[in-house]
Amino acid sequence: MSIVLICNNKDPKPWATGLQKAFPDTLIEIYPEVKDPASVHFAVCWKPEPGVLDQFPALKVIQSLGAGVEHILQTQTLSPPLQLTRVVDPGLANDMWEFVLAVVMDRLKGLRQYLLQQQQQLWQQRGYNTFAQTRIGILGLGQIGSLVAQRFAQLGFAVSGWSGSLKDIPGVKTYVGESGFNSCLAESDILVNILPLTSSTTGILNSSSLQKLPQEAYLINVGRGAHLVDQNLLELLDEGHLGGAFLDVFHQEPLPEDHPFWSHPKVSVTPHIASLTNVETAMEQIIANYRRLLAGKPLLHEVKLNKGY
Repeated sequence: MSIVLICNNKDPKPWATGLQKAFPDTLIEIYPEVKDPASVHFAVCWKPEPGVLDQFPALKVIQSLGAGVEHILQTQTLSPPLQLTRVVDPGLANDMWEFVLAVVMDRLKGLRQYLLQQQQQLWQQRGYNTFAQTRIGILGLGQIGSLVAQRFAQLGFAVSGWSGSLKDIPGVKTYVGESGFNSCLAESDILVNILPLTSSTTGILNSSSLQKLPQEAYLINVGRGAHLVDQNLLELLDEGHLGGAFLDVFHQEPLPEDHPFWSHPKVSVTPHIASLTNVETAMEQIIANYRRLLAGKPLLHEVKLNKGY
């Protein structure tokens, strides 16, 4: 039984080193240098090429190197008894909260505008908003979204949240279903998307949904690029319905040099850094899952293949 690491846009060497230290008698290989594909039972993956896992006929477990699994589900054909797991790191949730809070504070106090004024040597005071004046909507109330929603509520924001199943979060008005989705949008001066990417959430941030936001609302997308219909957002920004957008995730990463998001005056861009996987804490879960596989025990953070999360 061996372990293979299949990584694109991520260095596999630290992960291979950690796994080899934990399992000195196990063959740890980095794709495509695999001696015997039929001996691989455990694959650690990040954005694998389409169909690559079909090369391993004895594969039992696919471990994502991050919290998301759409980069695997959209490129591979998976069915039971094959098992898919992901990293669930409390540190990722806190990192996401801190990032989103920073973006919200920038929006409330207009710091981006002052940076532009500095470049123009323009001394001009502007109004600002407070916590109590601002309604925040959270799309996606899983581990990360629930923490973000609760923390904003604790600070005094009016917070609404929408998810696939009803959640009970102190201080947060929660919604489910289509009517709930529309209500959450209507109550969001700032909308934060933290949804998982599934067939039902792909393109969910489109012209129809974004028009339901209040005039001059602000969008923060830290979910996945495929949640957003780029052209619809640009149109609503140019029409003045939306006041701006902060985007950390994109359909294609890195963002193409000719993409209009780079230069649009109402769009801020960061290179998918809202919360980054910590090698040490993620490694602990991967090691634990391999040990559970060997012992025939239930895996940590297994993904339901029919739901995609």
